[in-house]
Amino acid sequence: MSSKRPRTIQIFLPSGDPSGIRIAEQTTSIIRLIEVPRSNMADFLKMPEAKQVGLYVLVSGDSKDEWYIGQSGDVGTRLMQHHKNEKKDWERALVLVSLTNNLTQTHVLYVESLSIEKARHCQRYELLNGNGGQKPHTPIPLKADCDEIHEIGSLLLATLGYPLFEPLTEQIASTTKQAFVCNRSGVKASGIYTNEGMVVLKGSSAPMTTERKTKQRFFDKRDKLLDKGIIAIEKDRFVFQRDYLFQTPSGASMFLLLATSNGWKDWKTEQGVTLHEYQGRTLDSATEQSVNVE
Repeated sequence: MSSKRPRTIQIFLPSGDPSGIRIAEQTTSIIRLIEVPRSNMADFLKMPEAKQVGLYVLVSGDSKDEWYIGQSGDVGTRLMQHHKNEKKDWERALVLVSLTNNLTQTHVLYVESLSIEKARHCQRYELLNGNGGQKPHTPIPLKADCDEIHEIGSLLLATLGYPLFEPLTEQIASTTKQAFVCNRSGVKASGIYTNEGMVVLKGSSAPMTTERKTKQRFFDKRDKLLDKGIIAIEKDRFVFQRDYLFQTPSGASMFLLLATSNGWKDWKTEQGVTLHEYQGRTLDSATEQSVNVE
């Protein structure tokens, strides 16, 4: 995404149910994002947007960590085809259309290809697309429009809780450069604490075995990331092959230690300051500045 700046986003609930269909728009844009739970497909098909040219994203997996990106000249019909396909496991569809219904097939083909490229670069989730889409020849003015469509779509997706195109490292650079380490019990890991959780950095490693009593769920999570190629076995250790986001500091440290852990204490700066202490100092500093301004 482009540099962060203040925005106004409005979210409309057609049925009044926050877990049902949600429609997000930036107030100054004609781009609209519609979140459609699979159970609400019939309601979506009644909406005029279902007949439009659009980009769509299917979200599946228990942790919403598997994605498929597609496009169609009749997005409702295409989603019904996915719905009837028993092999396609998905729970929510995210549909990007234009308020003025002026998107063309060229628009969505280009944005589809760009979206697949960006999603693979960010590596937040597993992308189920087998190819990179069909990027058509696009005149410079049309390309500029497509880039803007993708930027607004990225913002709306992130606002609804789907930061598919938000690079972890970009957020790190814009929030803090303070790194934390977890070095207990043979673990050699570095991480960055962001407003989404703890990002364990590429190259972090930990022993494959532990002498402590360990619940099976810790091994299950590790094996899942091994299967996805997020971590790999190197001799008697597992090593992160890319940056990976855990929702909490404790979730990250427990994964590394294969045991119960308080991440607010087990993540420390190189000087030995715990994450809890570091955040406390940051808050104290902010409070002092606020008092001085008043």
